[in-house]
Amino acid sequence: MSIDARHVLNELLVDIFNQILVIEERYHRVHGVKISMTEVHTLEGIQKSETKMMSDVAAHLRITQGTLTTTINRLSHKGYVYREQDAQDRRIYRLGLTEKGVEVMRIHDQFHEEMIDQLLLHLDDNENLIQSVDQINKFFKDLYDI
Repeated sequence: MSIDARHVLNELLVDIFNQILVIEERYHRVHGVKISMTEVHTLEGIQKSETKMMSDVAAHLRITQGTLTTTINRLSHKGYVYREQDAQDRRIYRLGLTEKGVEVMRIHDQFHEEMIDQLLLHLDDNENLIQSVDQINKFFKDLYDI
């Protein structure tokens, strides 16, 4: 690969990453979401967690449990998250989304659906794009042992 191609590819990846973050934040604001993107992604981590336990959510988000605790405390205070003691093991607390949290995730999921719809609308060869993005994703996961 030529030096120019490497430079262009780097610029494109950085630009796409930054643009998605900015556009996603604006989209949330326009739709009434008043929490930070970190907090939105924490809600997403809870939503995607199978166990709903702090350790599982922290691992999914690739943050420490201490960092997650701080964010969960904020989200709980704002009314987006609740903690519930496990019925079988009283030492374990599970996380859940309140109605406010579920509404934020509905808006967040809607943003991603619209983004992908627009991307696919302008592409002729979806299969090659999916394979290429999958290879890039695998490369970064392997490189950084994620």
